Amino acid sequence: MWFLFAVVLLAIVLDYYFSEMRRHHPLVYFGAMAVEIERSFNKSKSLFAAVALPADVAKKIAGTLAWMLAVLPLTYVSFLLAQYIQVSGFYADLSSLLFAAIVLYIAIGWGSLSSHATAISKPLKAGDLKAARSALSMIVSRDCEALDESQIANAAAESVLENGADAIFAAIFWFLVLGVPGVVLYRLANTLDAMWGYKSERYLHFGWAAARLDDLLNYFPARLTALSYALLGNTKSALQCWKLQGLNWKSPNAGPVMAAGAGAINVRLGGGSYYAGQWQERGLLGPLSGQLPSAMAIDAACSLVDRVLGLWLLVLLLIALCW
Repeated sequence: MWFLFAVVLLAIVLDYYFSEMRRHHPLVYFGAMAVEIERSFNKSKSLFAAVALPADVAKKIAGTLAWMLAVLPLTYVSFLLAQYIQVSGFYADLSSLLFAAIVLYIAIGWGSLSSHATAISKPLKAGDLKAARSALSMIVSRDCEALDESQIANAAAESVLENGADAIFAAIFWFLVLGVPGVVLYRLANTLDAMWGYKSERYLHFGWAAARLDDLLNYFPARLTALSYALLGNTKSALQCWKLQGLNWKSPNAGPVMAAGAGAINVRLGGGSYYAGQWQERGLLGPLSGQLPSAMAIDAACSLVDRVLGLWLLVLLLIALCW
C-alpha cells in the first residue's frame, strides 16, 4: 500500500512542477495513430459488407475492432514493461515506482486543468470576454463566439468539475485497481471517446464502442468523485442535486459529477447551449437558489477539485499507515 501511495504522490508532484508535457506527449502520438486506424476502419464500404450485415451493425463492429487494435496492444506492452522492471535487478522497487509514477503523471491532467481554468477566469475578472472565450474554446466543444460572461463561467465551471473526474480521479482510481496497465487502459479509452464518441454522422455507429466502454470505465470513478465533491462542499445540496438532476443528464457519468459539484459549490450551472451551430437543450445543474456563474465559480470549482485530490491522498496515506 505504501507503494501505491508513493506512486500517486510522486505523480502529483511531477504534475505540479511540470504540468502537461508540451512536446512529445505520448497521447499526441497515440492520437495520430488513432486517426489512421479510424480512416482504415471507418469506411463507407464496411469491412463486413460481404456478409450482408446492416450498416449500423457493421460500423459498430468495425469501431469495436478499431478500439481493440488501438488500446489493447499498448495496454499489454505496459503490462510487460511493468513486469520486466519489477524483476530487473537490485533497484527494481525504485525503478517500478519511478516507472509507475511517470505513467500516472502522463495520464493525469491536474496542472493542465488548473492552467486552463486560470486562463479563463483571469481575463473574465478583467472584463476581457474575447480572451476568456478564446481560452474556453480550448477545453469545451460548444460554440464560444457569442457567449456572455455568465455563459463563459458556466461552461468553464462545468468543464473543471467534469474533467476533475476524467483527467484526475478516474486515472488514479484505475491505477489503484489495476496498476500501470489499468491507468494506460483508462487513458487510451478516454482519449478515443474524446476522438470518436460523437453522435455525428461519421461517428454515430463507429464510435459506439468507444463511448460505451468509456462510460463503463468511468462509472465507479465518477460516483466516487461525486461523493468526494459532496463531502468537501455543501453536502446536503450536493447530494440532493446528484439525486434530482444527475441521473437525468445526457451522460450517465458527467451528470452525477457536475450536479454534485454544482451543489457542493452552490452555483447554478447547466442549461442549453450551441454545439456545432445546433442548439442543444440541457437540464439545470445545482440548486435553483444558487449563485449565478461567474469567474468566482471557476475558482470555486478548481478549489473543490484541489481539496478532493488532497482528500484522496490523505485516505491513501491512512490506509498505508494501517495496512
